[in-house]
Amino acid sequence: MKKFGCFTLLIFFFSGIGFAQIENPVSWNFTATNTGAKQFDLHMTATVSGNWHIYAQVCGEGPEPTTFSFTKNPLIKLVGKIKEVGKLETSYDPNFKSTLKFYSGNVDFVQKVTVKSAANTTLKGTVLYMVCNDKRCLPPKEIPFNIKLASK
Repeated sequence: MKKFGCFTLLIFFFSGIGFAQIENPVSWNFTATNTGAKQFDLHMTATVSGNWHIYAQVCGEGPEPTTFSFTKNPLIKLVGKIKEVGKLETSYDPNFKSTLKFYSGNVDFVQKVTVKSAANTTLKGTVLYMVCNDKRCLPPKEIPFNIKLASK
């Protein structure tokens, strides 16, 4: 009887693991492009799978907008605001009772920076974002990132 109880317990344990997998429909890629003397474009690219969508930085009332936070680095100066490059979609969402702005597929968030010296450095930060599909939303998620800036 003890063997049967242990076997049953193991079955419940492993079946619970299968159902407890975390859904993650967004993958991120963080890169830097050298655009000139001490100037870079930082590319924070989201690839959204399936019928999910990620919200714009200014998305409307209700969901969590995509927000970037950068750790202060005395060698790096941010230039302007982050630009969104992708196919912006706008739609009324009855769940939030608001017209929302979002991206499906791919979106590239681009931040221009200037490096104050020729030394190589790294910009660290986090991105906070939320994804939804036509049936449900996942809780907001925060992802840390590091982007290396190397002079030519």
